[in-house]
Amino acid sequence: MSEEQKKQLEAQLWIIANLLCGKISTDDYRDYILGFIFYKYLSEKQYLYANSLLVGEEVTDYKEVTDPEILKAIKEESLMKQGYFLKPNEN
Repeated sequence: MSEEQKKQLEAQLWIIANLLCGKISTDDYRDYILGFIFYKYLSEKQYLYANSLLVGEEVTDYKEVTDPEILKAIKEESLMKQGYFLKPNEN
């Protein structure tokens, strides 16, 4: 991505952020957005960890897991290792 493209992207993101903010105070908006960013981080971390547990299994993509036994095993490992668990449909 060129510097010009980065500048255009940044400008567009600021325009979108300002539109979304509306009448919400800046502090409230920041807290709201930071919550989404943190959830996205946890979601991606759960997805990558679950996929690492699925190596060698029949289904290797966490979002495609439907077997309750596999989900239970992933949940137990996730809670032990990461301290939290998100179901595939919550990612």
